[in-house]
Amino acid sequence: MLTWKNIINYSLKGSPMPHKRVEKTEAEWKAQLTTEQFRVARLKGTERPHSGALCSAHDAGKYNCICCGTPLFDSTIKFESGTGWPSFTQPISDNAIKYHRDNAFGMVRVEVVCNTCDGHLGHVFPDGPEPSGLRYCINSEAMALDKEVVNEG
Repeated sequence: MLTWKNIINYSLKGSPMPHKRVEKTEAEWKAQLTTEQFRVARLKGTERPHSGALCSAHDAGKYNCICCGTPLFDSTIKFESGTGWPSFTQPISDNAIKYHRDNAFGMVRVEVVCNTCDGHLGHVFPDGPEPSGLRYCINSEAMALDKEVVNEG
């Protein structure tokens, strides 16, 4: 289980290597993504709070990177943070996320990006629920929910 100490260490010394890398030109990303997805994921934008389609999603499944499809978070670790963005306590694997120190807007935060394609996801904070104490605050536009198929019968 990742802790805030791990996150700070990764932001200072580098994140674990991803399983693979996906690199595309800006034109290729623009052709693949909607205007809002491109603004958020490729230009480090932020959607308005409570506006994202995945904010109130409670279906079982995996939350994948909108750019490259890499699994990032599992629905079992999603929680209601009240912040207006989907929130998670842990990534799906230690090397799914890359961490960057973010000093923008006069504050010190830790930006999280997809470790496979460098798509901007949001930020992580040390004010989440136990046992990790982490809150990954993620833009809905940066993810797609791959719902689990439930067999009936």
